[in-house]
Order: sequence, then C-alpha cells, then structure tokens
Amino acid sequence: MEKQRIDEYEAGLVPSPRGVDRFGFVKQDNSSIADALNKSRLANEHQREERRIRKWRKMIGVGGSDWKHYVRRKPLVVKRRIRKGIPDCLRGLVWQLISGGRDLLLMNPGVYEQLVIYETSASELDIIRDISRTFPSHVFFQQRHGPGQRSLYNVLKAYSVYDRDVGYVQGMGFLAGLLLLYMSEEDAFWLLVALLKGAVHAPMEGLYLVGLPLVQQYLYQFDHMMREHLPKLGEHFTKEMINPSMYASQWFITVFTYSFPFHLALRIWDVFLYEGVKIVFQVGLALLKYCHDDLIKLPFEKLIHALRNFPEGAMNPDILLPMAYSIKVSRRLEELKEQYEKKNEKVAKSANSSGKQKQ
Repeated sequence: MEKQRIDEYEAGLVPSPRGVDRFGFVKQDNSSIADALNKSRLANEHQREERRIRKWRKMIGVGGSDWKHYVRRKPLVVKRRIRKGIPDCLRGLVWQLISGGRDLLLMNPGVYEQLVIYETSASELDIIRDISRTFPSHVFFQQRHGPGQRSLYNVLKAYSVYDRDVGYVQGMGFLAGLLLLYMSEEDAFWLLVALLKGAVHAPMEGLYLVGLPLVQQYLYQFDHMMREHLPKLGEHFTKEMINPSMYASQWFITVFTYSFPFHLALRIWDVFLYEGVKIVFQVGLALLKYCHDDLIKLPFEKLIHALRNFPEGAMNPDILLPMAYSIKVSRRLEELKEQYEKKNEKVAKSANSSGKQKQ
C-alpha cells in the first residue's frame, strides 16, 4: 500500500492532482499563468527525462543488479550523471544503492520488524508530538494518524531503539520523511542507519548526540571556509555579530530538507548520498557567494531574514549547483577538522587540570 501511495507522485509519470505539485506538496500559488508556464516547461523536460531514464536503467540493471559493476568501470560517468540529477522515478532505488542502505537491509532480515513491533522506546511521546511538524504541506503526511504519519513514527521509533545513544531528535524527522516519499519503511530505516552509522561516508550520528558535537564541528569548519572564500562578507558578519549557528545549523541537521524548495533538496541529496557531507558546505558557500553583494549591505535584522529567505534565483539548482561544484573543499575540510579536534583536546586538558587543582 505504502509503495503504491508513493508511486502516485513520481515526477512525470502521473498528472498532479489539482492544487498539488508533482512531488505531492500542496501548492502555495494557484496562478493559472504560473501553471501554464510550468506545463510548457514540463513538456519540454519530459522527452529529455525519458532519454535520461533509459540511460539510468541500463546503468543500474534489473533491481540494481548491474550497479556495482558499472560504478567500478565508469566512476566518473556515474558521478557526472548523479550531479545532473537522478531521474525521480529511479531515485529511491539509486539512493538505497549509493548509500549502502540496500546492503544493510539484506544483511539484517527481520530486524526492522522486530524493532517496530516488539521493542519500546523512551522517545515515543516526543516522536508522536513532532510527527505533524514534518512536511505538513505534503499530502502523504497531512492525515492525522494516516499511512504517512504511521510510517514516519515507525521509522523514527525503530531508530530510537536501534541506537539508544542517539535516540530521537526532532531534525531526524525530515530525513526520515524525505526517504519515505521514495521508498518503503524498512528501506528508509536502513538508509537512515547507513547515514548515521557511516556505511559509506563518515558517520553522522554526531549531528543528533547530546550537545550536537558534529554540528559544532561543521559550523566551525563552515565559518572558517566562509571567511577564506568570502572575506568581505566574513568581516561584515563579524561587524554585525552574525555567526553560522544563527543560519546554517539547520542546513546540516536536516541536510537542506527543512526550508529549501523540494526540487533543490532532492538534487542536493542525490550528491550528498554519493559524495558525502561536503556538498552541504559547497551549497552553503555557493548561496552566500550568489547573494554576496546584497548581504554585505544589510544590518543585523535584515541579514538574519535574508539568510533564512534566499531569492528565487539562488534556489535554482541549475544555477546554484554548478557554482557549488566549482568550490573545492575536501582538503580544507580535513585540515579544519584536525584543527578543531586539537583545539577541543586543549580545552579538555585545561578543564581536567583545573579540576584537579581544585581538588
């Protein structure tokens, strides 16, 4: 039932119901002019999308059977195609393949069912409280206690039992919710495990541990890189007392699913699952670069508003993502990570020595 429900909203396959966009979100603007322009654009995109789907099906094979072989033979082709965007009707399957989620699922038969049905979680009431706040404008999650909300509850509850150190934190709902729009509960659960436990890339559970240690590290890295790439903006932020925790925390905690246009979030997630968290840094820097000339003129209150409400042009993936890909970050991220860890070690040693002196 769940898979059938999700398939109704695969882009380009079924016309959207009136008042709902092709991804299943209730439209904010019902302008007939906008709809006409959108139909014209979608008609042009449809033929191109069909060609892309054929290429991707050939690359993946039946049920993903050829995927690993193709990645080994043509890694640059795979990277280029992912950066151009995975066809929406294949997105769920490809996400499972590139994240390591499919492998975890196959290695752990029956585990998800056990977690959902037979285990109890200390976070159950918190999850229930937050369910309606996750993608409230999407038809799949709108019905109170409906199939979407039940699936989201099950995935989050199962994870809170699977990893009791992390348990449940509100931002996790947006990750699980996004995944459930493209795959079954069990598939979504194991992809979430793959992300947080680091099946392919560095583990991200630190985003949700007590004190949000990984968020603190990412913000430290982002602040330094922003000042290196955009020094004038860095100076202006210092003058106006703006720091990354005021605008960038949600970028990392929800990987752009919280407040960014859905079509852009999907394109970012395609790359995020294949290349890792560096794309979050690249997109963040690209956004600031795109808006640089406007941001350096704004005082504190208007800056905060602008950093949470980017212009429409900045939200265009065909403009923003090529700009992001051009920003090289991998080596500098590693250097700043080492720098951050050394700084924390010094602070910890200092705290220990002062504690001993008091004793």
